[in-house]
Amino acid sequence: MMASEQMPRKDWYSILGADPSENVSDLRQKYQKLVLKYHPDKQSTDVPAGTVEECLQKFIEVDQAWKVLGNEETKTQYDLQRRDDHSFSLSCRCGGKYCVSKDEAEQVNLISCDTCSLIVELLHS
Repeated sequence: MMASEQMPRKDWYSILGADPSENVSDLRQKYQKLVLKYHPDKQSTDVPAGTVEECLQKFIEVDQAWKVLGNEETKTQYDLQRRDDHSFSLSCRCGGKYCVSKDEAEQVNLISCDTCSLIVELLHS
């Protein structure tokens, strides 16, 4: 899965100028607008070569962002990876996870498994 390896490296939402709370329809509109703006066929012939190259790179990034965020399954997977970058997690014996964000970790003492009814206590040192 090549896309999974690339996901943590780039913020696909910022590439599309989008917010993670936006739905796929909103993301599609932003993607379409950017693709039209940066598409190689839409570039003027009298623009410097460096600018054309920048537009092509931007076009490729926008396309990659859409490939991840335009599909519900890969978007969900990407969102989970983004969340994991800003959180702590522990595997439960049922196969689920106990997850808490770094901000919540300072305020929360009990954390529920995301799959079963087990709870763990978070001890602050």
